[in-house]
Amino acid sequence: MKVLITATSLRAAYGGPAFSVSALADALGARDVEIGLWAADGSAAGAELLPSEARVRRMPGPLKDAVAGFAPDLIHDNGLWLAHNHRAAELAAASETPRIVSTRGMLEPWAIRHKGLKKQVAWRLYQRRDLQRAAVLHATAQPEAENLRAFGLGSRIVTIANGIDLPAIAARAAPSDRAARTALFLGRIYPVKGLPMLIEAWARVRPASWRLVIAGPDEAGHQRLVEDAVAVSGLGDVVSFVGPVSGEAKAAWLRDADLLVLPSHSESFGMAVAEALAHGTPVLTTTAAPWPALEDRRCGWRAAPNAEALAAALRHAFDCDAPTLAGMGAAGRAYVAETLGWDRIAAQFAALYAQLIRTRGAAVRAGEAAA
Repeated sequence: MKVLITATSLRAAYGGPAFSVSALADALGARDVEIGLWAADGSAAGAELLPSEARVRRMPGPLKDAVAGFAPDLIHDNGLWLAHNHRAAELAAASETPRIVSTRGMLEPWAIRHKGLKKQVAWRLYQRRDLQRAAVLHATAQPEAENLRAFGLGSRIVTIANGIDLPAIAARAAPSDRAARTALFLGRIYPVKGLPMLIEAWARVRPASWRLVIAGPDEAGHQRLVEDAVAVSGLGDVVSFVGPVSGEAKAAWLRDADLLVLPSHSESFGMAVAEALAHGTPVLTTTAAPWPALEDRRCGWRAAPNAEALAAALRHAFDCDAPTLAGMGAAGRAYVAETLGWDRIAAQFAALYAQLIRTRGAAVRAGEAAA
């Protein structure tokens, strides 16, 4: 079984999809699925997020050359709207190759409104047709699947979560060893992430002995707007920006934080949530992120995506003592270990791929017999 996985970018600065696509390719390769990996920005050749020993064929050059040279049984495309996504649809149709599209939250209501005019044009020209021609549309959570169904595309929709590696973690420092507790934001600094709303909520609460660390790459100059909000709110002494983090530095922030805060207006999954829980850190996010398990498993909080509701949730979190937060983090880590291991997720994808390839093979044989 040969599967070509395509993506916009596999660089860490691209955010969650770069990590999840790379990890999925690695996990599938470990299950003896023959994987080709291609990215529109050429980053598959280096694939910094892919282990050097991964059993994955990194595909450079134009997409048409990757398809021709690898001759996949199935194409798994990640994302929408861009020229390479449309090209993947055309190449799959021309070769009658089954194609899965992971929409990656790009049809969520907030995402549709962002740069809405361009997307309306693309929808009419090619995007709707490309989705209708897909064998399967993949959602990472049930709310995303429900939004996809509302478009009435007629394509089969399958929900498979992103996976997460469960890291080894050392014992946390006692609260008395630290001058202040840390709330961490980890992700792209971009409008969808809701950082100005978080700053407004933090200013309403102004918790004693807490600091907010914002870690991630600035995208489209949005960090300047967030910095201005910090200055206007008089929070410069408790809010800091540490830039992009990766590898051990990222793991250290996740281990040492007392709370992860993800105030997003829209998330199809929210890799930062899974990463924080895997490191034993409780999470506060919004109801725009598909994480009811935070409340069901008592490992975090969710609030409506507005400053008032977020401030109320922050007060609940800040009122918890260190043992309570640690216990919530442990519950979150147990939940991730139980449900989101990459081997489990890769097995679900491998079964889906095999089913689609068998279906395609049966159709071809039926056509040949009819001829």
